[in-house]
Amino acid sequence: MVPHLITALTGPINELEQRVLESMPAIERWFRLEWMEHTPPFYSSVDLRNAGFKLAPVDTNLFPGGFNNLTPEMLPLAVQAAMAAIEKICPEAKNLLLIPEKHTRNSFYLTNVQTLIRIFSMAGLNVRLGTLDDSIKEPTALPLPDGTSLTLEPLIRQRSRLGLKDFDPCTILLNNDLSAGIPDVLTHLHEQYLLPPLHAGWALRRKSQHFRAYEEVAKKFAKLLGMDPWLIYPQSVAVGDLDFSTGQGLDALQAQVDNVLTKTRRKYKEYGIQEKPFVVVKPDSGTYGMGIMTVRDAKDLDELGRRARNKMGVIKDGQVVSQVLVQEGVVTHERMHDAVAEPVVYMMDRYVVGGFYRVHADRGEDENLNAPGSSYVPLAFAHSSHLPAPGEKPGASAPNRFYMYGVIGRLAMLAASYELEATDPEAEDYA
Repeated sequence: MVPHLITALTGPINELEQRVLESMPAIERWFRLEWMEHTPPFYSSVDLRNAGFKLAPVDTNLFPGGFNNLTPEMLPLAVQAAMAAIEKICPEAKNLLLIPEKHTRNSFYLTNVQTLIRIFSMAGLNVRLGTLDDSIKEPTALPLPDGTSLTLEPLIRQRSRLGLKDFDPCTILLNNDLSAGIPDVLTHLHEQYLLPPLHAGWALRRKSQHFRAYEEVAKKFAKLLGMDPWLIYPQSVAVGDLDFSTGQGLDALQAQVDNVLTKTRRKYKEYGIQEKPFVVVKPDSGTYGMGIMTVRDAKDLDELGRRARNKMGVIKDGQVVSQVLVQEGVVTHERMHDAVAEPVVYMMDRYVVGGFYRVHADRGEDENLNAPGSSYVPLAFAHSSHLPAPGEKPGASAPNRFYMYGVIGRLAMLAASYELEATDPEAEDYA
């Protein structure tokens, strides 16, 4: 099943699909050469928006938590990708310690953890769960919707190694985005592989750094295909020194909102797009769709009420927002059963392993869909995204659409590897 695009402005995106399919050998070779120079993040997921005239990533998550939303058909792909990733990092790996989020009562999230355990067990690893929750002092069973359970165990730190009772892992996999900061127990683990690295967590990571890296990747890719990078890149700029509770820095925020709106208007005019441009203001770090605002006119920021400021000022784990990303809004013209939909692509190592549509019946095409009330349709990537169907009319073939999504998802993943290299605190300086 592939959502329909309800727009007359499908020209450029169909043209882009055509160009991507025709350039498939060049694209795959280009990715191959890039991966010789750069290390992909261990796993990632990318939220895309398809406007009909533009297809762009709007968020890249390095601690993806929705593996439960993928189809059973994707399991073999995920297992193969997990094997490839582990082989590169620690070929002799036997034990994997998986550290999930602390909010372990959410049954959807626990099913995601169960899926990850299944993937890595099938890749040949003994997998056990450790928790950063200090209140858990002994193995604790967490019931799952299917009647089974997961066992969460307290972490044991010995010198520079981390493990569980009678369990010494070679590799530690974080499925916790470290929004609340980096716990001491995870620092200075020089004898074990910690994936993703600590600087990939929201305690240190910034979306603005990611989209700067993505802009660089988009320009390289656009040059390869002879196209305008704007068709795959949402203009993005960071604004700091903000205090939503006092209104400090709102004038600088207004100026940047106006700046991005002006640039977007110019592009819309160039392409004859009749839509009204908008921007999305979101925290420069953090996830879970919190603290996000759609702005159509910079003047609207003058009238921000106290409730709106409070909503923008604090996000997950009570973190105060002092820096935001002002990003060109990309509408989603995809619909599934008349509800607004956006594709989400899941990757492990350098491979696309699946994806789904995030669908929200109560949200508009210019709003954030990662909100309570969203549902997930995992049918989208039932066909492998690696096998496009040449000769099909653009916009008509599900495998072709998903191949294109996979290409843009991998561009965002490549940008994440650029970003992690640039922000690595332990990087060797060859300058």
